[in-house]
Amino acid sequence: MAELNDFTVKEKPQWCPGCGDFAINMAIKSALQEAGVEPHNSVIVSGIGCSGKMPHFVRAYGFESLHGRVLPPASGIHLANHELTVIGVGGDGDGYGIGMGHFIHIMRRNYDLTYIVHDNQVYGLTTGQTAPTSQKGMKTKTTPYGNLEEPVHPVPLALTMGATYIARGFAGDMKHLASLILGGIRHKGFALIDVLQPCVTFNKLNTYDYWRQRVYKLEEQGHNPSDYAKALEKANEDWKTNYEKIPIGLFYKEDKPTYGSGLPQLNVPLVKHGLKPVGLEEAMDEFI
Repeated sequence: MAELNDFTVKEKPQWCPGCGDFAINMAIKSALQEAGVEPHNSVIVSGIGCSGKMPHFVRAYGFESLHGRVLPPASGIHLANHELTVIGVGGDGDGYGIGMGHFIHIMRRNYDLTYIVHDNQVYGLTTGQTAPTSQKGMKTKTTPYGNLEEPVHPVPLALTMGATYIARGFAGDMKHLASLILGGIRHKGFALIDVLQPCVTFNKLNTYDYWRQRVYKLEEQGHNPSDYAKALEKANEDWKTNYEKIPIGLFYKEDKPTYGSGLPQLNVPLVKHGLKPVGLEEAMDEFI
């Protein structure tokens, strides 16, 4: 079984001191180790942004894609070899903005992979512009008089679009976050872990203290994650209480057939299929 240090790379992360990305990095490594996954059997797929460097800082296979395009290559990797543990990592601007179309469709398909979103309510890498999850009225470089738009609410959206494991974590509680990621890895289906991740340099509203004063753990309130109606009620609580009460933890979990379970050709991973019955020899002789 792999040790925690087996997932550690020699390179030092280059995030701002105090960034919530450090806790997410450690939580991912801890969850992989606890799940019994070996580095060579795991893949981290990212987009662009501060979160996009996660494949560089976890010893596993990695793929850094385009902005907003975390989920298409993650889907392809999973379908090509479903024996791998595939983790997609992106930001709120990456996943809930330009990548929103991919996010919605992967949930209704229920691919068996885990998607971790660094939700810091700003575009951190480009120095603090309004993001899809920025609260209404929030002042940023692009909204100096306050954000006019209603924010995206990813947890209730995931519930209505068919995700089968839906959780929210907080980068200020790494142990709790690691347990949520572990649950997502072990879950057979699409798992979303939305992470409240303070951007210490460019977001002066959603700080560690801001979240600590407001978050509470669902499991400590006796929440039943198999109760869809209650999960939806809790998922809407943060914005309905003007962000004074923000639940974290596992909102909902459902056992449901995955997309791959309907494809008999995936009984054996595609990468292990032979090419001979396909009849590609003539084309390969011509072009290779």
